[in-house]
Amino acid sequence: MNWSGRRVLVTGAGGFIGSHLTEELTRLGATTRALVHYNALGSSGWLDSSAVRDDVEVIAGDICDPDVARRIMEDVDVVFHLAALIAIPYSYRAPFSYLRTNAEGTMNLLLAARASNVERFVHTSTSEVYGSAVYVPIDEGHPLQAQSPYAASKIAADKLAEACHWSFGLPVVTIRPFNTFGPRQSARAVVPTIVAQCLAGDVVRLGNQWPKRDLNYVSNTVDGFIRGATAPEAVGQTINLGSGCEVTIGELVQMVAKIVGWPVRVEEDGERKRRQGSEVERLLAANGLAMTLLGWKPRVTLEEGLHLTIDWIREHITTYRPGVYTI
Repeated sequence: MNWSGRRVLVTGAGGFIGSHLTEELTRLGATTRALVHYNALGSSGWLDSSAVRDDVEVIAGDICDPDVARRIMEDVDVVFHLAALIAIPYSYRAPFSYLRTNAEGTMNLLLAARASNVERFVHTSTSEVYGSAVYVPIDEGHPLQAQSPYAASKIAADKLAEACHWSFGLPVVTIRPFNTFGPRQSARAVVPTIVAQCLAGDVVRLGNQWPKRDLNYVSNTVDGFIRGATAPEAVGQTINLGSGCEVTIGELVQMVAKIVGWPVRVEEDGERKRRQGSEVERLLAANGLAMTLLGWKPRVTLEEGLHLTIDWIREHITTYRPGVYTI
């Protein structure tokens, strides 16, 4: 895919998936504008240490500010909207923050994109909107069930994107990633939590071990985003990006331990458990629509991705605090 001459905006560009996507778009030749969340340290997140940093226009701001949304949308062809509050446990403590950022912030961007006549608005959903699977594999027609304030705020954002497509003709594509993992992911997610604890010793403290997850390496997810921005048939669609395979958290621990090279013991930590009724028990993607509309399939397997992720975390272990529960 040649993106030479294409002007793109990535919101949430300093984060885990956003930084990988920003780098790949820039390597493909896009003229890339990156929105990062303003902070007093002037940090651009993972873009600070990126090889493409000098080739990217970085703007600090907040999608909750309509003026920021209008300013960053000027002269943009394609928008990749990834900015969001994502930590599920923190959404129990600050639900209004999630509503403002994930729903109201998304609406600001949608309206600004409409005013700027963008060619494509790629909106980021999450598999959490499905809740515990009613049936598997989960296709895009599966019922939505908000089992956390985070999930509720993302359902609202998805429906606002859908409404702007149907009401105003905005060319929206909603990409719905399942559990993406890889280098740069924070310790609030399960894979880096397990990896960092395995590298630090022989005890891993976790909440529930029985939930099943569909884990997808970050480069697979980035590939799906980029394809979603170019496939003509994708407009107006919601598209799952998942591996189509599932693993329990307990099985995941043993996979990581095997790669690290020593046995570990799992200890249950009640603080790490989701609230009763909020745990999503099973996520397993049906990815046929992505294959049909986008020509997409996951190229990096779970085991390959774990090797890459473990190697990266080992080199950056000082950025993690294995003994601390991060929400």
